Amino acid sequence: MAKEIRTEIQINASPAVVWSILTNFENYPNWNPFIKSIIGEVKVGNTITARIEPPGASGMTFQPKILTCETNKELKWLGKLLFAGIFDGEHKFELIDNGNGTTTFIQSEKFNGIMVPLFAKQLDNNTKKGFVAMNLKLKELAEFK
Repeated sequence: MAKEIRTEIQINASPAVVWSILTNFENYPNWNPFIKSIIGEVKVGNTITARIEPPGASGMTFQPKILTCETNKELKWLGKLLFAGIFDGEHKFELIDNGNGTTTFIQSEKFNGIMVPLFAKQLDNNTKKGFVAMNLKLKELAEFK
């Protein structure tokens, strides 16, 4: 079973400004309402420790592997619950340069595994709300800089 959540927001700032906020993980506890912390070196192939706290749901700490890290463009990781095939999530942040000083920020996650149907309602509600809250806060910070 597969499921995808995708959110998008236009930010009146360059991809470089958005990227600088997005990748300043030490500052996440101060502003990010969804991803409370990321610890570790974000480099392709590395495993990091991330803590998410979706609104109205239990938080969880997991250790995803970095799949892509392209400055000012894309950051993607793959997280797993216990082991592959149970509940896997490929989380992606995309920054699209609109060429006019603005950035389209897309946050998405593709979920796969036998337990995905059990969490479908929570993903559609709590997790998606977490994405939206984070996107709005990122926009606010980037446009304030």
